[in-house]
Amino acid sequence: MRQINVAISSLTHAHVRKYYNTLLENPKLNWVAVSCEDEKIAGHFAALGYPVAVYATLTEMLESQPEIDAVILASENSKHFPEFKTCCQYKKHMLSMKIPTFDMDEYDEMISLARDSNVICQVELELHYNPTVKRVMELTAEKKIGDLLSFNATNITLSPVWAFPWQGIPEQSYGKRIPLKAGDQRFRGGALADHPHIFDLIRWLSHSEFAYVYAEVGKNIRPDLCEEDLLFVTGEMKNGLKFVLDPSWSRREERLTVPAVGWEVYPKRMEVNFTIVGTAGIIQADAFGPNVYYNGGPNNRYTVQYTYFDEWIGMMDEFYDCVSRHREPKINLEWHKKTIEAMNACYESISRGKPVYL
Repeated sequence: MRQINVAISSLTHAHVRKYYNTLLENPKLNWVAVSCEDEKIAGHFAALGYPVAVYATLTEMLESQPEIDAVILASENSKHFPEFKTCCQYKKHMLSMKIPTFDMDEYDEMISLARDSNVICQVELELHYNPTVKRVMELTAEKKIGDLLSFNATNITLSPVWAFPWQGIPEQSYGKRIPLKAGDQRFRGGALADHPHIFDLIRWLSHSEFAYVYAEVGKNIRPDLCEEDLLFVTGEMKNGLKFVLDPSWSRREERLTVPAVGWEVYPKRMEVNFTIVGTAGIIQADAFGPNVYYNGGPNNRYTVQYTYFDEWIGMMDEFYDCVSRHREPKINLEWHKKTIEAMNACYESISRGKPVYL
């Protein structure tokens, strides 16, 4: 078994810390380098003591270590497209964070660049590898609850803006500064832009695409944010499955500049829950249910120690298999594009105040 040499770019995405131990502990992967333009973040990373080289830019990293096989794009959403182009130029495979881009022209160019450069690009949607989610998909595929009628899902979290400020800047999170709707002082790029997972999972569950979406935005519980933190989405898939989706930042947080235990304020930092109704029964599931709860720091608050299976293990195993065999990932750019189109349609629905048909 040949290891693949993996690097990480930028270190600014909220998920990037999930990769550190996974890359070190997986015998199929050889973690060789990171790039980080932000000196403060590079300093935080250096203090963790990981045995990899640190470079100031992605280009410097790829020039200095040509043996790199693949790059994890862990940058701000707005930087994914230029970094993608650089990786294609150097013929490096990629694992993109969950939002490659909201700009559909950029998205189409990414697809063309990957094809022309003959590189693999997998999109990070780790819930595909969550055991609870996988079991739900098995049960519904086996028609244990009959034909599906409705899908109700939450993808609710605390806000990562305080530790990852770019997520609170519309130009960096959404890619443009677009008002949510007429008369609203907020812009696109908040909670909805952070939570593609349930939009993706309903497509996987239903084997169908979105027929229409209707979205409404609520009053922010964080008035100092210039993006949305509370919203609700309803709609229907083309096969008739009805859905209600909640992708809000409705959990509260300590405003830590560096993520740590005790980040969340009661009850917990994230909840991905499903209620799926079929003609012969109902499935209810909590993707992040198994936890240990205790009082702890900071501020002696109610604290959650997550004990669920690490989805990044399965995700990186698939990435290795795709790169080493040069095969298309399950969650590829073409697949994920329809998820991003649906999320853009939600923003359009908020702006117009009516359903948007896809």
